[in-house]
Amino acid sequence: MLEGKALVEDTDMPEKMQIQAMTSAYQALDLYDVFDCKSIATKIKKEFDMIYGCGWQCIVGSNFGCFFTHSEGTFIYFTLETLHFLIFKGASSSTT
Repeated sequence: MLEGKALVEDTDMPEKMQIQAMTSAYQALDLYDVFDCKSIATKIKKEFDMIYGCGWQCIVGSNFGCFFTHSEGTFIYFTLETLHFLIFKGASSSTT
């Protein structure tokens, strides 16, 4: 497992879910090369879908931007080593 410690930038997740997110990131980084962001994100997304139900999204990289709507209590953005991790459960918004 990596020696570095994750730094949570922003979240509205319960603490138990935050720990799961960071643990999943550590495990994915143990399995895949740090440059294989797609495989890392896929592993984390599939794990969250399995544990917390379908609809999770995961973005991993060193430089990205995004705009999204998430379900309350399902968002975390953290940094680990040189990578940034964004995990959230998507929410639809209705327009009138």
